[in-house]
Amino acid sequence: MFVKRFGVSLEEDMLVALDKLVISNQFPNRSQAIRHLIKNNLVSESWDQNKIVAGAIVIVYDHHKRELNNKLMMVQHDFHDLILSTQHVHIEHDLCLEAIAVKGKSQELAKLADKIIGTKGIKHGKLVMTDLG
Repeated sequence: MFVKRFGVSLEEDMLVALDKLVISNQFPNRSQAIRHLIKNNLVSESWDQNKIVAGAIVIVYDHHKRELNNKLMMVQHDFHDLILSTQHVHIEHDLCLEAIAVKGKSQELAKLADKIIGTKGIKHGKLVMTDLG
């Protein structure tokens, strides 16, 4: 892949905002910040267009909650075609973190994530997706 150089004209307030983004994200330069912004936009478009994406659903829960493990397993079996793998980590005596690698149409992944994160007993959860382009 070849890198192409081009000039960008921005109003001063936009340039200040870009420089703040560079600093806050510790990008090495403005070009990297612009790449980041473009990639985020492309990923959002993939979600909006219900394209095939990959991602992870990360949840934190108390594994002692009655029937929670069984409920999570049932949901994962119902959506087995979207789930690539699951990693279960014990972060404290009672708390577990689970990372579920997923791939499929963005709306289906969002539906799966909503079911899992909405399960009673889940303390926190988040779906992260990226396009495959």
